[in-house]
Amino acid sequence: MAALAILGGNIERVAVELRHLQRTEVLEAQEPFHEGQTGSSSMPHKKNPVGLENLTGVARLLRGYLQPTLEDIALWHERDISHSSVERVILPDATTLAHYALRRLKGILEGLEVFEENLARNLDLTRGLVYSQQVLNALIARGLSRDKAYALVQRNALRSWKEGKSFLELLEADPENPLKREELRALFDPKPFLRHVDAIYARFGL
Repeated sequence: MAALAILGGNIERVAVELRHLQRTEVLEAQEPFHEGQTGSSSMPHKKNPVGLENLTGVARLLRGYLQPTLEDIALWHERDISHSSVERVILPDATTLAHYALRRLKGILEGLEVFEENLARNLDLTRGLVYSQQVLNALIARGLSRDKAYALVQRNALRSWKEGKSFLELLEADPENPLKREELRALFDPKPFLRHVDAIYARFGL
């Protein structure tokens, strides 16, 4: 039962992340929405993540079934029958519910709609600040002390936030930056972050 409760927690973790990605201001992914399906009863334009919201609720039930299981540990004289009435409900309910949740999540993931253009748009909202660690490591590799490299990156990053300027352009204009233009631009490439994607999927047999 503890394993099923943890399974529910992991299902919910995926569901909550996908629900966030479906928010209007993010909209990087969306659960399947079929023709004729109703989103909001009052706002016809909406595509509510009803499946993912359902899985969040199911996870709460699976966690809830764990508590009566723990209550069934202490029995009079090794074994009375006080646990029996509890287990007749929670064992079939929890296993059936976990099976349902896995099947529903599988269907959502198989039909998941991904908006790559919005992924790129959201990455650009920081004006390149998501690559600050790349720049920091490159500066250290060039020979700067970590403290000096950190100060250089932070100074330009904070200015980028405050003034709404390109992080890359600010670094290029910084006289204390020893990296050449081509070196800097190579650091502002998302591809290195994806280099282990295939290996990660392979672990799950995908």
